[in-house]
Amino acid sequence: MFSYWEQQSFSHYDHIVVGAGIVGLCVAIGLRERYPQASVLILERGLLPTGASTRNAGFACMGSATELLDDLQHASEPEVVGLFAARKKGLERLRKMLGDNKIGYQENGGYELISKQETAALDKLDYLNGLLKPITGKDAFKPASERLSEFGFAGAYSKALIENTCEGELNSGMMMRALLDMAAQCGVEVKTGASVLDFEEEEKQVIVRVKDPFRTDVWPLSCSTISICTNAFTKSLLPDVDVTPGRGQVLVTQPIPGLKFKGIYHFDKGYYYFREIDGRVLFGGGRNLDFETENTTDFSLNSLIQSDLEQKLSDIILPGMHFQVAQRWAGIMAFGVNKYPIVKSFSTRVYGAFRMGGMGVALGSETAAQLVAQHEAI
Repeated sequence: MFSYWEQQSFSHYDHIVVGAGIVGLCVAIGLRERYPQASVLILERGLLPTGASTRNAGFACMGSATELLDDLQHASEPEVVGLFAARKKGLERLRKMLGDNKIGYQENGGYELISKQETAALDKLDYLNGLLKPITGKDAFKPASERLSEFGFAGAYSKALIENTCEGELNSGMMMRALLDMAAQCGVEVKTGASVLDFEEEEKQVIVRVKDPFRTDVWPLSCSTISICTNAFTKSLLPDVDVTPGRGQVLVTQPIPGLKFKGIYHFDKGYYYFREIDGRVLFGGGRNLDFETENTTDFSLNSLIQSDLEQKLSDIILPGMHFQVAQRWAGIMAFGVNKYPIVKSFSTRVYGAFRMGGMGVALGSETAAQLVAQHEAI
């Protein structure tokens, strides 16, 4: 049962965006900029964005050498280069939009550890640089094996090191705080704890049914357009889309005295990634150990992968050094038949941007801009 005032002032919006992650916030901000007089509402089912936006590693990257070489086994050169370009453009848009200081952006170096089985990648760096130079304007990858001993990584695994010259790092919490602040300044309304059950497109509007955690009623909101930006959770609203969830396991250590490296690092085709943050090591990945279990939207920890992360932390990253794990968590990414995001107008009133392929930090703002550009005037 709803009051007259609730129905009058809180039941209709020009645009509703589902999902308050990077993409959803950028879409909402973009709609307000494009249509300054329009009312824009974001509906977020969690207290915070529940997916990957606040649970990632804060990598500002476009793909490591072995990851790109692996991609080229399954996709054409123009496809791989085009996706690299989209990631670069997205990062540049995000930095320009928010400012480096507000997102904690830094360039402390980006590197990839190369195992014995991957040393052939060193012979492909000129090839990759040739493909990417029209986009980067410089060599994206450089041999850097002379720094292995400086960083203290175990020689038993790390036979070479590649510098990724286009990479940076940011603070994911600061980034999301900055996006939320910008949305508020733009006049975007955000409702958290608002789980969208379903929606129905009518001739002149869309009815969005929202679960209210305080009362048993289902709250029917109406809007002129709905934009679905729910990444790995999109199938609950659009069951036929090509989206497969992929859980990512992460841990962070207590501060480690004498830590020898800064910056961000990858190994094993990008399936593992680690960085220094506040004198700690943040380490994540390993879903390739257990794809079947990790294709889920459940935020539980995977003990097999968490144990593997600890073992690799001890054997590869911090050999001979004492560390303690301070926190563990999981985030949910979205994948599909290819690594390109889905950006689509399903009708003149229903839109969607999702499936970031684990690169939401890089792709999110540019993907959102593409979706906003597809919206027709109302």
